[in-house]
Amino acid sequence: MIRQDLSRRSAALRSARTPFVHARVVWAEPPTSAKPGDEAIVLADGVIEGFVGGECAEATVIRESLAALPAGAPVLLRITPSPEPEQPGKHVVHNPCLSGGTIEIFLEPALPSPLVQVVGASPTAQALIALGTPLGYSMVAWDGTVAPDAAAVVVASHGGDEQPALVGALEAGVPYVGLVASRKRGAAVVAALPVSEEMQGRVHSPAGLDIGAATAEEVALSILAEIVAGQPRRARQGHPLVADMCQAVDPICGMTVVITETALHIDDVYFCGPGCLKAYQAS
Repeated sequence: MIRQDLSRRSAALRSARTPFVHARVVWAEPPTSAKPGDEAIVLADGVIEGFVGGECAEATVIRESLAALPAGAPVLLRITPSPEPEQPGKHVVHNPCLSGGTIEIFLEPALPSPLVQVVGASPTAQALIALGTPLGYSMVAWDGTVAPDAAAVVVASHGGDEQPALVGALEAGVPYVGLVASRKRGAAVVAALPVSEEMQGRVHSPAGLDIGAATAEEVALSILAEIVAGQPRRARQGHPLVADMCQAVDPICGMTVVITETALHIDDVYFCGPGCLKAYQAS
């Protein structure tokens, strides 16, 4: 079998801020169809691209990948044809339909980096974009709308588009909303916002920690430090990563199967692989 190179596909998904799980076979016990180095990508809707084993193993990989995706933590998955106890550092799953030997697959969720929208073209705004990227943030210029997964909106326009950006960010529930302004002007801008006092109180103004910043770069550093101090290092999701992961139990082998568009089924009965489907039809 020609091994598929998924590096370009992974890069495209990261660029599009599309969450996925990268699955790679790290150990395989003969006889197995999968070999160490085989890999696949599992998307949030359960679609799998690539190869990490036959359909029965694939069903397990999809289910465990979707379970791991929201937390964003990697998992070393061990799939066995016979029951085994849990092992330190491994998640052991018994798959009675596995035709070959035991395989171990490393599941690595890839979540988008935290998104920071910067309003304005001031020196501070430019410094924010320049400094935030090496810190692992996705820094983008304000386009007039609040992104559904924005982790922070920083207004550094010195007057332009301040109110629409601040109100939009507050109403969207963006975790960090900052305004670059003097203490006096910032207080006036915030007080004039057509939102509740509770929402007004969520605006960080002047934005940034008090580190005695003087230059645009130092102000940007203080703002990023405040974002880091108050925000998790994961992207904020504008919608659930895995929308209501529906499952069904294979009536032949008892395995739990994730219900997707490509899952094998007859009416409302779902199967982990073609073997169980044929057995059901023959019963």
